[in-house]
Amino acid sequence: MVAPGMARFSPISQLDRYVLRQLLMALVAVTTALVALIWLTQSLRFVELVVNRGLSLRVFLQLTGLLIPSFVAVILPITTFVVVQFVYQRLSGDRELTVMRSAGLSQWALARPALMAGLIAMAASFGLNIWVVPASNTAFKEFQFELRNKVAAFLLQEGVFTAISDQLTVYVRTRDTDGTLHGIMVEDDRQAHTRATILAESGRLVAEGDTPRVLLENGSREEIDAKTGRLDVLTFAEDTVDLASSGHGEDAARARDDSEMSLHALLHPGADVIARGDAGKFLVEANRRLTQPLTTLSFALVALVSVLTGNFRRAGNLWRPLAAVLSMVGLLALGLTAQSVATRHPSFVPLIWAQSVLPGAACAWALFMPRIGRRARPGPAASAIRPA
Repeated sequence: MVAPGMARFSPISQLDRYVLRQLLMALVAVTTALVALIWLTQSLRFVELVVNRGLSLRVFLQLTGLLIPSFVAVILPITTFVVVQFVYQRLSGDRELTVMRSAGLSQWALARPALMAGLIAMAASFGLNIWVVPASNTAFKEFQFELRNKVAAFLLQEGVFTAISDQLTVYVRTRDTDGTLHGIMVEDDRQAHTRATILAESGRLVAEGDTPRVLLENGSREEIDAKTGRLDVLTFAEDTVDLASSGHGEDAARARDDSEMSLHALLHPGADVIARGDAGKFLVEANRRLTQPLTTLSFALVALVSVLTGNFRRAGNLWRPLAAVLSMVGLLALGLTAQSVATRHPSFVPLIWAQSVLPGAACAWALFMPRIGRRARPGPAASAIRPA
């Protein structure tokens, strides 16, 4: 004899595959569309390098394409919610959910395809957050660092103070078609305790190996002596300034931020990180990567509660979907707040887990526990067990 509720653990049925196929196709389509939109808006800042500075289209696509995994990781919880809400609302509007309930399908059987889609999205989110996104961020920052150091000619724009690095800023008044620069100012802070301001009437970009340099003509170099406080001015007919990030033409070591670190490195920061006071930020980033996939499943459950609970109305019900959308937005805001607070006070890190896990647990209880309780009650209805 099969105990009550055991039928709901039956293998995937044809109905499950029918709904799951719609969910996954919609999830791929919506995620792709939103990623393309975000990629388009974010890549506009690199278009000028192609149009005016000669950067090849292949390099442009390679550089901006490295941003795509991070976009997918950020929007996947949102698109999972949207897809589950949309597909199940359409099934409800087409009376397909009503037919399924009339055929004896339990609440678990109705929710099972969405839970499968949520688990698939959660697994994809784990892979993205733990492995793919850190690797793509590292590749993007290294590529960007290489362009900034070795293709600095692409970065110099007329009438713009161009920050080659945190210690080097270059201004060019005009630039001729043959590459000649006019009205050059260089603010160089790369040497410790010394700030140099270099002015030149004209110049041109030259390359020595992989290091970009600017050859300055008819200018002056102004420095303030750190010991005496006097202004030292040196005029020159010709001088060369290295545009690499480090001084003296050496390759600078690029500092890696928390978005590039592995999960193990975030959870076990070095002494330098602790000395800088960044241990809290690293801890929050590690917990964010672990909890964001759980948020994906929680958002799927929030959408299911709005569709599968409550009384059916022929005219539809606008309030439940609206409440689900507001709940999702509120949870996103709560998650950002929890991360901000935990960065300053690491003892609040459990709030990040609570924001990711508790909404899904509450929605799962609202979906399944009341029906399990009704099944467990003795009475005449217990003899009429409907298969899932």
